[in-house]
Amino acid sequence: MKVILNHDVENLGEEGDIRVVKPGYARNYLLPQGLVMEHSPRNIALIEERRVVIEERKAEKRKLAAGLKERIEAEPLKISMTAGTNGKLFGSVSAATIAERLAAQGIEIERKRIDIPEHSIKTVGNFKVGVRLYGDQEATLTVAVEASNARELEKAKAKEDASKEGVVKEAKEAVAKDDAAKDDAAVEEDLDPEVMAMRAAMEEEAAAKTTPEEPDEPEEN
Repeated sequence: MKVILNHDVENLGEEGDIRVVKPGYARNYLLPQGLVMEHSPRNIALIEERRVVIEERKAEKRKLAAGLKERIEAEPLKISMTAGTNGKLFGSVSAATIAERLAAQGIEIERKRIDIPEHSIKTVGNFKVGVRLYGDQEATLTVAVEASNARELEKAKAKEDASKEGVVKEAKEAVAKDDAAKDDAAVEEDLDPEVMAMRAAMEEEAAAKTTPEEPDEPEEN
């Protein structure tokens, strides 16, 4: 079904545009809401009479969107939330959260116009979020998510690092102690008289086996 837009409609078009939509969508929603009118010679004439005013409104909307884009991209939007030691948030930052924080700064944006990668932010860090403005204009908002409990996290991390260092130190000391015990055992073995006598006997026996025997002298007649 062909219709003429009376107003800007999200994902459909701007005021004065002619679009083709499903009949059910037009009859059940667009027409009852007054968002469109049926495509006919009479309605085309009506919209053309408003064409100059429509184009002036479009130009003003684009101008406002450009100013809004500049404000949105001027500086990061800082949001503080409780997080764990791994940086994961206890909760998440949604489009509704961002829309609310922007509104507090005097920037009114519908949450459905805010596009967050993976639908929500779940960790601390800096993130790029798309904000759809008027027509094909879009702003890129930097969202800086910080841990509201940063001091507690730093203390917990320092304690964890110290614990790890202690474990490593104990392990090194245990290895060194074991090596020292082995060296002491080797020294004691070398100093033991019975062990030394046994080694000497074994060395003499080995030497005797390797020494060639002298030939017997011939008997005199």
